[in-house]
Amino acid sequence: MLQDSTSDNVTKNGQGGKPQIPARLQMADIARLAGVSVATVSRALSGSPLIKAATRERIAQLAQSLNYTVNLGAQNLRMQKNQTIAVVIPFDAGSRQHISDPFFLSILGAIADALTEHGYDMLLSRVDSEQLDAAGRLFDAGKAVGLIIIGQWRHHDQLNQLAARKVPLAVWGGELPQQLYCTVGGDNKDGGAQATAHLLAQGRRRIAFLGDADLPEVWLRLEGYKRAHAAAGLSPQPDLQARIPFEEEAARQAIEHLCDSGARFDGVLACSDLMAIQMIQALRSRGIKVPQDVAVVGYDDMPIAGYCEPSLTSVHQPIPAAGQALVNALLSMLAGSSAPSRTLPVRLIERESSRKAS
Repeated sequence: MLQDSTSDNVTKNGQGGKPQIPARLQMADIARLAGVSVATVSRALSGSPLIKAATRERIAQLAQSLNYTVNLGAQNLRMQKNQTIAVVIPFDAGSRQHISDPFFLSILGAIADALTEHGYDMLLSRVDSEQLDAAGRLFDAGKAVGLIIIGQWRHHDQLNQLAARKVPLAVWGGELPQQLYCTVGGDNKDGGAQATAHLLAQGRRRIAFLGDADLPEVWLRLEGYKRAHAAAGLSPQPDLQARIPFEEEAARQAIEHLCDSGARFDGVLACSDLMAIQMIQALRSRGIKVPQDVAVVGYDDMPIAGYCEPSLTSVHQPIPAAGQALVNALLSMLAGSSAPSRTLPVRLIERESSRKAS
């Protein structure tokens, strides 16, 4: 961190147009003169190996020529005493899934509790899910000592790039091949398999799968759905694998379209509880009974699952444990230790929406 000072910029003195250097320089002034970013100057003067040696030397010489000194107290504040973790919730530019989604609120609460327990503050941020690498700017600018990102979305590659440049990073999501970053997540494949096996055990044979399999967690749940069919000697129907987004209004429209398409199904595995409840409402409005005609299973087991009508069978995710595991993984990295990915067990909570009629 560089010396703090007034906001004066490098200006002209009006006599010959020569640059007039402020009495107390800011990091931004050095960056402007060197033609680099503020983050580059900060890292160069702290000797960071992330900056090329030639660039470090050039910036150091410029700072020396201007009698610029590093404020060691401020540097220590950034490097050692910054107690802020950035928690990033990506948004899809097309659907803009809201932070008010029950799952986001639950996991944010779990992370906040864990950070408070360890004496850290939480900085909540959103970035475009198409530009996950933008989350790294919070670390580069010194606003946070590390990042927790909720979801991988479609850019596993960008998360790998953040990890490759040593940004402390823990991600809620599914473990994928060639992964450089640490993930913590529920066992999505097993969750999909448990839910599907339950529906098959209820005698359902045409089971619709609702979710966008371009997202890693949903893809893993779809793999579990397929695995359960294979274990029962069955093949899932491709026309019943519906690409349904998580955003509420977009999901409603897609579910309405599926129900009006003529597709025949007697079971549903939805990749969120809200999606499952929307399906129940769409079926009811068409005179289709749940669970008598169609059995429905949701995912996440949010509190609302036990209070809707009928109460919703759902795959329970261990959210409090997940929040603690994400924070522990990131703090381990900040301490210089490794943080392997973790897959947490999930379990099916059976309720009225999928039970056989007695």
